[in-house]
Amino acid sequence: MKKLVRIGKIIILAVAFIVVAFPFFWCLMLSFKSNAEIMSIPTTFFPSEWIVSGYKKVLTEAPFMTWLWNSLFSSVVSTAIVVFTSCLGGYIFGKFNFKGKNFLFVCVLITMMVPFQVTMIPTYIICSKLNILNSMSALIIPFMVSGFGIFLCRQFAESIPNDILEAARIDGAGEWRIFFGIVIHTIKPAIAALCIFIFMGRWNDYLWPLIAIVDEDKMTLPLALNFFNSSLLTDYCTSMSAGVLVMIPIIIIYFIFQKQFIEGITMKNLRELIAGILIVLICVCMVLAIIYAKFLH
Repeated sequence: MKKLVRIGKIIILAVAFIVVAFPFFWCLMLSFKSNAEIMSIPTTFFPSEWIVSGYKKVLTEAPFMTWLWNSLFSSVVSTAIVVFTSCLGGYIFGKFNFKGKNFLFVCVLITMMVPFQVTMIPTYIICSKLNILNSMSALIIPFMVSGFGIFLCRQFAESIPNDILEAARIDGAGEWRIFFGIVIHTIKPAIAALCIFIFMGRWNDYLWPLIAIVDEDKMTLPLALNFFNSSLLTDYCTSMSAGVLVMIPIIIIYFIFQKQFIEGITMKNLRELIAGILIVLICVCMVLAIIYAKFLH
């Protein structure tokens, strides 16, 4: 029986891997095909003739390195700031008691359920008032705090024994020394998982840069893909080559932090996240129902 269960798991994982990975491998194979071969029917998975003309066009006929630097800079800086604010917020919510703590934490959970499309217009207006549109600041400042990051770090911070923190305070360590010397070191799995989540989100973001960035030399790579698609409508080889180059940094980062990432997302307190989200959803639905019944009905 155990052997059948194991075989079933292997089959399910194999099917899931094929479904998830096939588009990436297909994109990779298309990047080495000519446009004529891509459009030919019937098509083949492997190229009949391996070519790299698409990669040459991406790297020589467009400011790809500028777009790459813009994406790297905005993604890395955003990730670093979010990790710091999330660790600090998670430590405060996990190890300090103050008035209104639970209410504020519920507010943090609520922010996780608000789609960005809801806050997009207010965010744009604020950035316009601050005069930071069409700059790297517009890609960084609105995303310096993450509700998910604060929750994730709080779950790990709660597992830190209070005796260790008290012993550090008795030895004369200040709160910042404790934060950087003990807390950050203890919640490294959460930091690794958070780095991948935030970096992927900022790296793959298309909607906000499309709204906030106007100049071509300040575009990020997702916008660059749109640039290739609009200016080279039939050059699928170039578009696929650009897509492969965009995916490479994410793959590298995942393989570097995969151990910590898996440890971070399999945390024992994950059930608390699900329960918290359900509670908040129920509260929000009740509030909306009351508003509808009292004011709109």
